[in-house]
Amino acid sequence: MGNEIQLDAVDREILFHLSQDGRLTNVELAKRVGLTPPPCLRRVKRLEEAGVITGYRAAINPEAVGRGLEVFIDVEIYANDRKTVEEFETTVASYEEVVEFRRMYGRPDYFIRVAVADHAAYEAFATGKLSGLPAVLRYTSHLIMKTIKTTG
Repeated sequence: MGNEIQLDAVDREILFHLSQDGRLTNVELAKRVGLTPPPCLRRVKRLEEAGVITGYRAAINPEAVGRGLEVFIDVEIYANDRKTVEEFETTVASYEEVVEFRRMYGRPDYFIRVAVADHAAYEAFATGKLSGLPAVLRYTSHLIMKTIKTTG
């Protein structure tokens, strides 16, 4: 994060509205938070510059782009030397199927979320890419039955 800033109630309301709809115009956002447009825009710019707002994205329907199957994977690795860990992380992060990748405290060592077309595509990813990495000790797949809630 950039400069540490204190967030007041208006900042938090701006963040709430933008997280619900990142395409709000400044005029509409200002109206919703009870400001005129110029100070509202200044606050948004300050939040962006401080790294509180990190970007704006479109929410894509995974099924519409051939990524209807999501799988969470817990991964444990053999290595704990810096070079092997960095190579593992760089390789996994480069895979197009990987939509989220986190190093964890404790076990498992990593949490990976992949999005693929179907079970065959997941099998190809797991056996052809993930299990072939030298650092991988074991992995456990968790297939998603139904997404109840997700936030941006």
